Amino acid sequence: MMPLTYAPTGEENIIKKISGNPEVKKHLADLGFVVGGTVTVVSTLGGNMIVSVKESRVAIDKQMAQKIMI
Repeated sequence: MMPLTYAPTGEENIIKKISGNPEVKKHLADLGFVVGGTVTVVSTLGGNMIVSVKESRVAIDKQMAQKIMI
C-alpha cells in the first residue's frame, strides 16, 4: 500500500484506504474517492495532481493525495 502521490501516470489503481478526519473522508467520498474504487493519475504538476475517478477528472493537492492509499 502506498499514497496516491507515488502512483505512475496513466496506470489504473484500486483505492485501498482513505485516511484523515471524518470531514476530509466525506469530502473525498463526495468527489468519488471510495475504498474499492479505481483512480488513474492523469498528470502531476508542482505536487498537485489531476486524476480520473468515476469517469471524471478531479484536481487534488499533494496533501489530499497522500491521504488516499492505493
